[in-house]
Amino acid sequence: MLNPARLPERARERFRARVSGDPGGAPQWVRDIATVGDGPGWFDPDGVVWRVHGDLATLVGGVTALLGQAAHPLALAGVQQHSDYRQDPWKRLAGTARWLVVTTFGSERLASREAARVRGMHRRVRGDDDAGRAYSASDPDLLRWVHLAFTDAFLAAHEAVGEDLRARFGPRWPDEYVREWRRSAEALGATDLPASCDELDEAIRGYGPVLAPVPDDLRAFLTAPPGLSLPEQAFYAGLSGAAGLLVSPRLAACAGVPGRSRRDVVARARLRATGVQLGALRLALGERSPSEQAARWRLGTGPRPAWADAA
Repeated sequence: MLNPARLPERARERFRARVSGDPGGAPQWVRDIATVGDGPGWFDPDGVVWRVHGDLATLVGGVTALLGQAAHPLALAGVQQHSDYRQDPWKRLAGTARWLVVTTFGSERLASREAARVRGMHRRVRGDDDAGRAYSASDPDLLRWVHLAFTDAFLAAHEAVGEDLRARFGPRWPDEYVREWRRSAEALGATDLPASCDELDEAIRGYGPVLAPVPDDLRAFLTAPPGLSLPEQAFYAGLSGAAGLLVSPRLAACAGVPGRSRRDVVARARLRATGVQLGALRLALGERSPSEQAARWRLGTGPRPAWADAA
């Protein structure tokens, strides 16, 4: 019989296994954040990128980003033809989380190593979509698109359900995030990246002629992936429902979701409910993620992580 006192810890382990591939939230790439290289890395430990990417609003931002990114037929073809996301969506999620947290919290040495690893993966992702159009994951324009949709999604999610950063960084903090986070995409080969929210919106608008509706089966998959327990299904439904309300108005029609243009009573209530969900999860998991804990230990500004004592 299950011990009810163990259920919270079991739930924490299951969640961390979903997003990182490790029940303790410390796969090898998180441990590398603590041990490979020194110094603060690409981003200021007290800066806006650390704050945005260290917040659980990224769970909503990730779904939002996928809904938007899939509107580009060539980006979609690359994922469909070179990924096993349908068979193992959580492996795909952990891979995306790895890039995000290593480049955010890792030392410059580790972030550069991670960028080289991803560039190597991209060189193998090439082919033709169903219409016969060639694509390559190393194409600077396609990398730019993925970065634009990602940046817009994570920014929108944080503004809607994340920590309020205005007191710490001022009212223009979203521009600062857009400007700083572009370094990650430049390291992969993307060019002509925006440095403000206005430039970001204009850049997304420029892709309008090449975008297409996201296939119904993929949209259904993103809003309700298989393999979740009943409690996980309920939690994920809150995330995906909020994500559909945060997709850029320029992409919402293609994604088949309301997007940010909808701000009625129901939409506001949905976002508030998701904010409450994430607040409860923050209390359960602690203030800082294992990745940020590892980084602050490397920098000498945080305690030794629990996984280091168990190693």
